[in-house]
Amino acid sequence: MVSVPAIKPPTLLDFDTSVFKKEKITLAGHDEYIVRGGRDLFHLLPDAFKGIKQIGVIGWGSQGPAQAQNLRDSLAEAKSDIVVKIGLRKGSRSFLEARAAGFTEENGTLGDIWETISGSDLVLLLISDAAQADNYEEVLSHMKPKSILGLSHGFLLGHLQSMCKDFPKNISVIAVCPKGMGPSVRRLYVQGKEVNGAGINSSFAVHQDVDGRATDVALGWSVALGSPFTFATTLEQEYKSDIFGERGILLGAVHGIVESLFRRYTENGMSEDLAYKNTVECITGTISRTISSKGMLAVYKSLSEDGKKEFEAAYSASYYPCMDILYECYEDVASGNEIRSVVLAGRRFNEKEGLPAFPMGKIDKTRMWKVGERVRKTRPVGDLGPLYPFTAGVYVALMMAQIEILRKKGHSYSEIINESLIESVDSLNPFMHARGISFMVDNCSTTARLGSRKWAPRFDYILTQQALVAVDNGAPVNRDLIKNFMSDPVHGAVEVCAQLRPSVDISVPQDADFVRPELRQSSN
Repeated sequence: MVSVPAIKPPTLLDFDTSVFKKEKITLAGHDEYIVRGGRDLFHLLPDAFKGIKQIGVIGWGSQGPAQAQNLRDSLAEAKSDIVVKIGLRKGSRSFLEARAAGFTEENGTLGDIWETISGSDLVLLLISDAAQADNYEEVLSHMKPKSILGLSHGFLLGHLQSMCKDFPKNISVIAVCPKGMGPSVRRLYVQGKEVNGAGINSSFAVHQDVDGRATDVALGWSVALGSPFTFATTLEQEYKSDIFGERGILLGAVHGIVESLFRRYTENGMSEDLAYKNTVECITGTISRTISSKGMLAVYKSLSEDGKKEFEAAYSASYYPCMDILYECYEDVASGNEIRSVVLAGRRFNEKEGLPAFPMGKIDKTRMWKVGERVRKTRPVGDLGPLYPFTAGVYVALMMAQIEILRKKGHSYSEIINESLIESVDSLNPFMHARGISFMVDNCSTTARLGSRKWAPRFDYILTQQALVAVDNGAPVNRDLIKNFMSDPVHGAVEVCAQLRPSVDISVPQDADFVRPELRQSSN
């Protein structure tokens, strides 16, 4: 049995806002404070952004296009004259994409990165984490005194901490971190134009506030993105939970377990098509939809008696092996090792020191993902796939193990549930359901893509070598684990969060035009 630290009580993250309505919710016996979003709040944006004339959005990767367009559209609806301007490096190929989205040099909404930073009152730094680590000094040197640096990830703080540094004290530093990839942030915002409050949940943090405006600006930013609800965190808690979550159930771990289970099922005589449906489509379809609306217990309760026995055997065998890798991963993030790994990987993308360049390789070229292409070609519209008990047991064990690690590390329940459950089933898994693993992973940030590639094999290996061997050897079900799963207080907290979920389910057509340009196509 794996030993983990005693639970740290989550820090109560209270905040004051003079613009928006703060609401208290209770999750698993812990009080937390949130702000509900909605298009009916857009008229408050000019007050939230008081003193801001230009918002500079720096970068055009995963989050940049979504956040820039959502901000622009929300401010237009609020009849605000605040300019949203994209800042890119001269010669960047992204200029064409930004112009296609309606940002142009002629109307002052597109320009050089350094000019944009110097002229902005709120600078949203949405370039890759590795690029932030290499360029933060120049970025900060171009910012106006008392301007506001906005981040959508706490990575830069972690990088600075590793060098015993912090941000300059003459600027405010805030974060708004959507709990989903950029394409999801934009897609749900557009889908919900006729539905008040549709979008992706976000956390927010105020790291420095030089003039008392930071909280309202952060909340305004989140509301303008379309966040159904916004919860408080710290930059440090955010980067630890987010980098960890990407390597865990959000991307890396789910990739690892479907590879392991597909191989097991086919080796045991299951047809390739059925094995794909009983792994990927089971998780991305029926399981995700059930967890999203009803929670994890509903997956178990919907099974037959024999199905519940299969679920329990898989859950019991998988829980601690999954926790073993998750615990290691969290410690690597918290210690700064994983942050250093991302920075160094980014530098290996280009030739240096006489060594060749090593960009990220493909992750969807094995037989399994070719089978997936075939399965999707004949899949009926709206088909969510089967509910296969063994796969369900492994997946829910992984989810519960990640929840437990974050809980014992002192994260709030809002953060735990969003990083372990909501982001997975509402934002990410629908992309894998639409077009496979790369379509999900490679629409995310560079940091997420690197982490998924690094950690997926670890989960594949440990499940194959430990969990599946235990099942084959007839290991008895750990009844205490099953009992703890059934009675865990997180289920009640999930019910509360489910009431705050986006009011529409994300629709991801195979020919989606809101994804990264290199992933756009009309097939597979």
